[in-house]
Amino acid sequence: MLLLVGLGNPGETYQNHRHNIGFMAVDAIAGAHGFAPARLRFRAHVREGVLKGKLGGVKTLILKPMTFMNESGMAVQEAAAFHKVPLDRIFVVYDELDLAAGKVRVKRDGGNAGHNGLRSISSHVGNEFWRVRLGIGHPGEKERVTGHVLGNFTKSERTWLEPLLNAVADAAPYLADGDDGGFMNRVTVLTVPQKAPKPKPKDSAPLGKTEE
Repeated sequence: MLLLVGLGNPGETYQNHRHNIGFMAVDAIAGAHGFAPARLRFRAHVREGVLKGKLGGVKTLILKPMTFMNESGMAVQEAAAFHKVPLDRIFVVYDELDLAAGKVRVKRDGGNAGHNGLRSISSHVGNEFWRVRLGIGHPGEKERVTGHVLGNFTKSERTWLEPLLNAVADAAPYLADGDDGGFMNRVTVLTVPQKAPKPKPKDSAPLGKTEE
């Protein structure tokens, strides 16, 4: 089984915050792959389904903790313990302040970079889970960080946000296969405009002859 955790804060007040991009991403995955409707378990909204990668279908549990960000680890610990999910099959999707807006990076283990949701999860289950970092960009000044993270996505940011969420949903089966590189490559292909091939030069007429 794969445990796919999206981080955010519950309630309408927070739903469009940059801090809630983890919630948005796992909702997009669940919708794109036909997961069952959400139900309340493990202090979280839980959706069950299957991600079909190259290695076959993988039963997947999507988890959105309803404990608020600072206590996210309680829901993750309860779900992982109940379903006996090892740390190397837990992927946590969250907002990354120090990553350019719209960029995605995946890594296993590491620090928490001041993210309260990650800190809570680490304190409950350890550090060796996978981190799916979704860049929201840095406002440039330390004093503006809180307002940036806890602010709504702007209309202009939606131009990269929607394609990013769609790309993450499309690429999710790579996570089921344990292919973090394939996941990042697929997201990049779907979100970075591809350069048009250079037009070939027209054939010139042979020397000494003119075109009729």
